[in-house]
Amino acid sequence: MQAVSIKEGNSPVILAFPHVGLHVPAEIFGRLNEVGKRLADTDWHVDKLYDGLLPSATSVVANFHRYVVDANRAPDGASLYPGQNTTELCPTTDFEGAKIWRDGCEPTNVEIEERRVNFHQKYHEGVKAQIERVYNQFGCVILYDCHSIRSQIPYLFDGNLPDFNIGTNQGVTCASILEEHVVDVCGQASGFTHVVNGRFKGGWTTRHYARPEQNIHVIQMELSQATYMLEQEPWTYMEDKAKKIRPVLQTILTGLEKLAHQELIK
Repeated sequence: MQAVSIKEGNSPVILAFPHVGLHVPAEIFGRLNEVGKRLADTDWHVDKLYDGLLPSATSVVANFHRYVVDANRAPDGASLYPGQNTTELCPTTDFEGAKIWRDGCEPTNVEIEERRVNFHQKYHEGVKAQIERVYNQFGCVILYDCHSIRSQIPYLFDGNLPDFNIGTNQGVTCASILEEHVVDVCGQASGFTHVVNGRFKGGWTTRHYARPEQNIHVIQMELSQATYMLEQEPWTYMEDKAKKIRPVLQTILTGLEKLAHQELIK
């Protein structure tokens, strides 16, 4: 299995999917406990949800599961949310705070480094290469980082998560016109809620690649899984829900592409 799948498009927009992968090498899967083997913290079906919404966009997809190594964590393991509950580069717990490895089978420092090189690094080599290719073609890049999470996870946040969680690290990872566009679309979407830089302000991908002064812009979108799927096993994709949110996402993406062409290219 390749660590990353890439579809090159002809647009300033790149869609990144760091957490949709389900592959866990057999020797690693066998060390997970029953909690871990559920793979519950997957960004289930996010690639399907976005499929076809902006056909011209490039996509970069991590095929490995986040329990192998988290492609949206800092490679040195530094926390992105100091003082708050979160999961590590190679997670030892799930989003509920429960252990995911059999006793004595937690990844060692040597294994963490191997996974970083074999998976995390491969994914980000793909992201970086596509940013460079798209930038060379258009002089502008909008990297849109696609995520989802269960709407209620007390270990990570209080109460119900808004439907759209827009992350720009307090507005520093993209031009204000891009953030305003995404916020406006979400705000006008009937029946949906949104927040900007709430619990999820943007992960390592968002913070690492953003260079808005050089016309490289990054936005993270964390969707509540309640908007398009069953939030418990068997984690079913629900077409009736998805067909309501997909037009909103399409408006976001087509608007970002239009702004890149009309407003931002230097």
